[in-house]
Amino acid sequence: MAHEKRPAVVGGDPSRAAGRLAGKRAIVTGAGSGIGRASSRLFAAEGAAVLVVDRAGEAVAETAAMIRAAGGTAVAVAADAGNEADVRAFVARAIAELGGLDVAYANAGVSGGDVPLAEQTVELWQDVLRVNLIGPFLVAKHAGAHMVAQGRGSIVCTASVAGLRANAGGNPYSASKAGVISLVQTSANSFWGTGVRINAICPGLIETGMTRPIFDAARAGGNEAKLGQINPLQRYGLPQEIAAAALFLASDESSYVNGQALAVDGGLSSTLPFKRRVR
Repeated sequence: MAHEKRPAVVGGDPSRAAGRLAGKRAIVTGAGSGIGRASSRLFAAEGAAVLVVDRAGEAVAETAAMIRAAGGTAVAVAADAGNEADVRAFVARAIAELGGLDVAYANAGVSGGDVPLAEQTVELWQDVLRVNLIGPFLVAKHAGAHMVAQGRGSIVCTASVAGLRANAGGNPYSASKAGVISLVQTSANSFWGTGVRINAICPGLIETGMTRPIFDAARAGGNEAKLGQINPLQRYGLPQEIAAAALFLASDESSYVNGQALAVDGGLSSTLPFKRRVR
């Protein structure tokens, strides 16, 4: 059953001709599904040539095929966003095959699952931090080096409302996303005077492959209408809505936005739990 407050697709038809990223070259990680796929398609629709990265090779090839079918330019790469050799290689490939690099969206992430604190292992924490936090660091390091040399560039990272407040994710996931917010703030200052910008997006509850278990359980129990009800908009979000924010931060429209963590969460992070008044 369709969610009664489900929004329309943001940004319209991703195959339409547009130009907010005209002539730019971009990398998007975690591009095999969800936010990464939606952002890759929107970036391409807005004129960017895109190198799409995901460790799921077949899925990221599908993303690239969608972009090319719509008339865009895309190169698919199967790689691990938390591995430095892989990141170094796909950054170099973007520069070589796309002719440069103007935008890097470090979006790849893992949830770490719903594991009680007492049962969490060091290995679980290491895996989540490696992908969710070290991955964006590696993009900032390697893509940033090229951008510094050319005197411009925009780096975007996916954080989360879980990095702002408790109870939006597990311990390792939330800690990793808080780390991304700090990484963006500190890296903006590391790029001082270079013309390179770095910002984060903090999504709320978005329907993606990562959150599918939550949505599947709610629908199976007939509780879909309750999804997202604790934010002022009283609904969950769609990947296209995060893609629209990523497009803004990637584009020159956000040329004076730097070192920020933009919450795109229906207003969830603006408030504390409360009891609704009866009107």
